Order: sequence, then structure tokens, then C-alpha cells
Amino acid sequence: MEAAQALAAKPVIKVAAICGSLRKASFNRGLIRCAIELCNESIPGMKIEHVDIEPLPIINPDLEIDSKYPPPVEAFRRKILEADSILFASPEYNYSIPAPLKNAVDWASRPPNVWADKPAAIVSAAGSAGGSRAQYHLRQVGVFLDLHFINKPELFIQAFQPPMKFDSDGNLIDPETKERLKRVLLSLQAFTHRLRHSS
Repeated sequence: MEAAQALAAKPVIKVAAICGSLRKASFNRGLIRCAIELCNESIPGMKIEHVDIEPLPIINPDLEIDSKYPPPVEAFRRKILEADSILFASPEYNYSIPAPLKNAVDWASRPPNVWADKPAAIVSAAGSAGGSRAQYHLRQVGVFLDLHFINKPELFIQAFQPPMKFDSDGNLIDPETKERLKRVLLSLQAFTHRLRHSS
């Protein structure tokens, strides 16, 4: 009871969730939907908003006029700036980060870098490696951006191996994977509170 009261007394953590795939039935988009549902159902004090990266133009400094960015970029940067922490869900393309995700990362890193000092977590659904190489590349980029990633638990989902983890619409349907995703979210929540307390 005391632990629940202490958690309720803490401010709600606002999480910006970013999907590295633009595909409508993306498994990684399904991970974000499931994360939102988990927070609504069983993780009090945490609110996740999916921040769409599809409207972002390909990064080009010529689009920066008088230190201002195109409206979709300004809106995206504001969402990141206002978030307390970040959840990335991304597939792996050619052993690395998908181009739409890298584009979003680069736009938000333009001066001033709005990623700086944000706690973050990464989950991925992909082929045989489960997106592990994309995760490790994103962690490497995060070092320069001053993103603070949780180390564990890690979640690499081998999306095409039985039992099936997702339905045809990209919704996560595997109970064990849902529980693993929940543990990632709880770790991000605890880490965000810890960084707040130390600042």
C-alpha cells in the first residue's frame, strides 16, 4: 500500500514513442500500441504518446530559414522536448537503423538538441536477429546525442518465428512478449524517476 501511494504521489511520466517503420501494419507500431495499452491498464503514473515521423521531410539545412525549421519538424521537436522520456520501437534494415528513424533523430538533434538528457528505451521486432543490430547502432548514436538508455531488460523479438507474436494487422498477441514489454516500460519508468531525483 505504501509503495502504491508513493508511486501515485510522483508526477506522471510523459513518454514520446517513435516507430522506425512507416508501414501501416508494422509490428513495431504494434509494440507501441501495446505499450500504450499496458500503461492504461497496469502501469500507473506513465503516459505514452505515439509521435508520428512520417510527415518529416528529408533533412536538409536549406530548409532552415532564420533559425526556424519547417512546421512538421517544429511540431516533432516540440513533442520530444516536452517528453520526459523516449520509447523507440524499430525494425532493422540492412544491419542498421531505418532511414525514417535516422532522419527523425537527425532533425531533433539540430540546435538546440532536444534529445539531450532524456531517458530512453529501445524495443524491436524484426527477422532472425530480432533487430539487435539496429538497437546497438541507435545506442551508439545516442551517446553523441546525450540520450540515456536503460541497459536492461532488452527486448529483441524474432517476429516470424513460432509461436506467432503478431496478427495480420501488426497487433502484439503473444502474452509472454507483452509481459516482457511491460518489464521494459517499468524499467524506463524507474530510471526516469531516478534521473529526476539525481538532477
